[in-house]
Amino acid sequence: MGASELRQQTYLPNDDEDLTGIYEFVTTHEPDGKDQINRRYFLGADVGERVELPDEVYRVLRQVVEAMQNGLAVTVAPQSLRLTTQQAADLLGVSRPTVVRLLDEGAIEFERLGTHRSLLLRDVLAYRERRRAEQYAVLDALAIDPDEEGDFPAVLESLRATRRTLAARRRSGKN
Repeated sequence: MGASELRQQTYLPNDDEDLTGIYEFVTTHEPDGKDQINRRYFLGADVGERVELPDEVYRVLRQVVEAMQNGLAVTVAPQSLRLTTQQAADLLGVSRPTVVRLLDEGAIEFERLGTHRSLLLRDVLAYRERRRAEQYAVLDALAIDPDEEGDFPAVLESLRATRRTLAARRRSGKN
């Protein structure tokens, strides 16, 4: 299949198929941690034939099988390794002007090609992960322990103070 034939495709789980055997086959020799992946060999069509799967292909296969086993549809969306600002905006779920502002602030690396900006997919994904981690940190800072004793006005004032501090840090660029 050529690059021009690649397109986004969604695959639905088939209720009649039990993927347990495939899932067990894929994960049989997996180390304890999902991030510790060693090269995997899978049986081929002929007796004694084996095919080595690169780590990224293994991760995709494992995630697809796991999702479909849990009754979820899977969408495969081929992406270019270089993105325009609009493609980056679509991936991040923000507007193109927001991406341009992030580039101007240095939040995401880019190359200038004449009057256009070009971003590497890995840089956009890295920004998305950093941003997600920052959002979780803010949620943790604002979390209230329901078992914590104390009066409600004091807890509310503490939350307001935390929110003001986080907003000031964000405005000053010290995320």
